[in-house]
Parts: sequence; C-alpha cells; structure tokens
Amino acid sequence: MRPELVRRVAAAQACIDRFAGKPYDCAKSRDCIRLAGHALHKLGKRVSLTKGLRYSSEAGGVRAMRKLGFSNLLEAVDAALGEENRIAPAAALPGDIIALPTEGDNPFGCALAVAVGNGRVIGFQNGHGVVVQPLQYLAAWRSI
Repeated sequence: MRPELVRRVAAAQACIDRFAGKPYDCAKSRDCIRLAGHALHKLGKRVSLTKGLRYSSEAGGVRAMRKLGFSNLLEAVDAALGEENRIAPAAALPGDIIALPTEGDNPFGCALAVAVGNGRVIGFQNGHGVVVQPLQYLAAWRSI
C-alpha cells in the first residue's frame, strides 16, 4: 500500500476512534467541524480558519462562522482547502472531507463528514457519531 494511503487510512481510523458512538456535543468538541479538523490534523494539514475557534453551542458555531465571513460550511471549507480541491464525492479517498445535506433549515447549510472507504463516511446522525453510507452528497474535497 502506498504511504499516502496508509496515512489516509490511519487518519480515518483516528476519526472513528475519537467520534464513533459518542454523542454530538459542541461543548466537548464533538461536532462535524471538529471531526473534519481532526482528520486534517491527522493528515498533517494545517487549517488556520479553525485555529483558536471556540464555541460551546450550535448558535455559537454559527456566530463564529459568520464572524469569519462565511454564510455556510461549504464556503468555509472552500476557503480552508481551496475550491480547486473539490472532487466528485465518488472519488473520495479515506480522510477526504465530505459535505452532506441536512434536514430542515440548518444554518450551517450542510453537515461535514470524513470518508473512511468503500463509500462510507463517519459523521453525526441522530445525535451520535456513526459510520454510514450516504445516499446523497453536496460536495467533497481532497484533503491532501
């Protein structure tokens, strides 16, 4: 296996180890933004937008996102990873960042997840970190 792929698999597994089965809780750094940031950190990617980012509720997260000048997470990830790093979701490798649709009027515009392989992602669903195989995608970004 190529060294880059080994790193990617290790990063995806680190996300599973840290978030799977755990309840969604912004105050304890368990949300989709922290999940995506954890994957990028494990891959050695620095994301200056998340450095020092502090919030303890969804409302605080929305305020922080808007204070940075973004109206939704798609814009924020485009700025952090580069719009040129958008890929087809079907081309995602372990450790890549995936944007999934959300139900209702979600002020973030989407939910972020991390590809773990074979079309599956780790993300938050029904209030817990889970590995799922999504049926719909909004976008995906190459992490490294």
